[in-house]
Amino acid sequence: MTAKHTATSAAKLAAAALGLATLAGGALAADLPNLEGREVVVSVENAYPPLQFVDPASGAAIGWEYDAMAEIAERINITVVYETTSWDAMIPAVSDGQYDMGMTGITIRDDRKEKVDFSDKYLTSQMRMIVAGDETRFDDAAGFAADADLLAGAQPGTTPFYVTVYDILDGDEANPRIKLFETFGAAIQALRTGDVDLALSDSTAANGYVAASEGALKIVGEPLGTEDFGFIFPKGSDLVAPINAAIASMEADGTLDALNTKWFLEYKLGG
Repeated sequence: MTAKHTATSAAKLAAAALGLATLAGGALAADLPNLEGREVVVSVENAYPPLQFVDPASGAAIGWEYDAMAEIAERINITVVYETTSWDAMIPAVSDGQYDMGMTGITIRDDRKEKVDFSDKYLTSQMRMIVAGDETRFDDAAGFAADADLLAGAQPGTTPFYVTVYDILDGDEANPRIKLFETFGAAIQALRTGDVDLALSDSTAANGYVAASEGALKIVGEPLGTEDFGFIFPKGSDLVAPINAAIASMEADGTLDALNTKWFLEYKLGG
């Protein structure tokens, strides 16, 4: 079977699974909170495939999280309005109440819980090392750390930045071997052009970037830890409970698994 046929089959299976899960979700929706069409403004970055990104073919913002929010909106009867912002501004802006929610593959962490409330986890991932497709100088974290000439790219304040600092290098957040970029996509572009030698990402985004690179990128080494993703809200938000109820129903009826199949299998295969 060709890769094209495999991708097509995967797409059909994913669509069928998602359709069945959605039907089941509709049956459960009667037991969920009804927010009567309430408008919910969600902050997004659109730089984290396959969770959320701009489709180069259509120019539309798509991804796992968009599909999940569409399903949540139907189940609890909300009207979602998306506004794009940068990663470094998102948590402070949500904390200040400029947005009702934020989503961009945000790792649930205790230090962030001091500023925002989190939903229950909707996805679990692991941190992976992304390198150039022809990289031969190292194949694990220890090999990278041992060569002082090698550079890592990272977005400040993110989990990949902290894992690079504390799990791979020496714990010095000002280590000159870490080159900082405003977006994760910019770090990946620097990796592709040879300006840096390593970029870390959770496995969801890592698989997405590698699959889309057509061999220009690859993943090396063992996973560097596990992280849970959640949506963020201003402290004390009354949206947390209904969103959590929707997430629980989507996990129970298989919708979350169907989304994983659609975006992580189909996207990896280039479907």
